[in-house]
Amino acid sequence: MNTAILEAKKQHVKEVTEKFNKSVSCIVVDPRGLSVKESTELRKQLRAEGVELKVIKNNISARAISDAGYGELSELFTGPSAIAFSEGDAVAPARIMYDFSLKFPNLQLKGGFVEKRIVSLEQLAEVAKLPNKEGMLSMLLSVLQAPLRNFAYAVKQIAEKDNETETNE
Repeated sequence: MNTAILEAKKQHVKEVTEKFNKSVSCIVVDPRGLSVKESTELRKQLRAEGVELKVIKNNISARAISDAGYGELSELFTGPSAIAFSEGDAVAPARIMYDFSLKFPNLQLKGGFVEKRIVSLEQLAEVAKLPNKEGMLSMLLSVLQAPLRNFAYAVKQIAEKDNETETNE
């Protein structure tokens, strides 16, 4: 094989490895059977959430994912494969791909990782049911605010009760 071609392939593997390393989550799917319209709709939904969908040659993807430390996932790269990368919201690719696969069964989920952990298809379905990052932060803040709100309400009630007793005396 020509050394220039070999160097180009090595560089491509390095770039894809960096993409895997930068991503907080990555979902591999088999897009075979999706129409152009459905594929366009999927890409549109992913882009709206900051997720990038790439089709990369299987041998390059398998080497890159092994180099990134997810060697167990290299077996996913057989047959047609598309990879959804997310550097921001870890739940978005799983949620979008899972929901889309329910509407369009031709999209088959193969596997991936979320928050740097390899997930099974069952775990992927569970992750897909989680709210997005903003939703989780909102839930956390409401849980943290509840004790303060209750304390403030109790102090207010005591203060009002003291005012009533002072005016009655």
